[in-house]
Amino acid sequence: MNYILMLLCIHPIAKAEEPIPDTAQEAAPTAAELLSSLDQNLQSDSQEATIRMTINDSRRTRDFSMTVISRGRTHSAIEYQSPKREKGTRMLKVDGQMWLYFPRAERVQKISGHMMRQGMMGSDVSYEDMMTTEDFDEMYDAKILGTEVLDGRKHWKLEAIAKDSSISYPKRMIWIDDEYRIPTKQELYALSGILLKTWTMSDITVIDEKNVPMKMVISDALKKGSSTTIITENLSFNIPLEDQIFSRRWLERGK
Repeated sequence: MNYILMLLCIHPIAKAEEPIPDTAQEAAPTAAELLSSLDQNLQSDSQEATIRMTINDSRRTRDFSMTVISRGRTHSAIEYQSPKREKGTRMLKVDGQMWLYFPRAERVQKISGHMMRQGMMGSDVSYEDMMTTEDFDEMYDAKILGTEVLDGRKHWKLEAIAKDSSISYPKRMIWIDDEYRIPTKQELYALSGILLKTWTMSDITVIDEKNVPMKMVISDALKKGSSTTIITENLSFNIPLEDQIFSRRWLERGK
């Protein structure tokens, strides 16, 4: 998940929404340019992060911490540090495949089929969400619907339609911060038009000349009262990585 989990994540950050008059002085970007700028800002050759994930549902609140290492969008290695019962659980994504290792059972399980739609650790982030390897502009055709103010900042509002039926969310509504080029709010829809998830990004911090959202909140519209908050506590870009990190050996042994 880049900006993981990024990977790979609501209470909306939008406090007000109102049209902004277009100005003749500035040339408006195209939808393709906006999507391309998202991909450039949200990607790096490699990264390592410490992540805290809080899952809220109608019954309880659960907290997890994990270390996430990734290479581009195709390779990710995640190890849970807490709570104690989950410590040592690891997840590996290599290209289009994903595996889980459970230390108590000393067992590796491949994630495939119907399991892809399940939430990671019961969160609102599915394994399918984490499998995305393509850029926005490769997956969607988009058009600009206009501009709006969200949380006092100018945003471009886009409607993005999937280019083929294999994409998990056939339609997205995306609000892109004009300055940061971060999708601070997204609404994800099914082919039928039903809202499936809302995803917001906030707490933007500049790291290595990238605008990084340190907080993400995801809510599943089909699960009443459910939301997942992901906080990035530490993040480093372009770190040297050994190939063995993305191997079965690391998955089972952690080194």
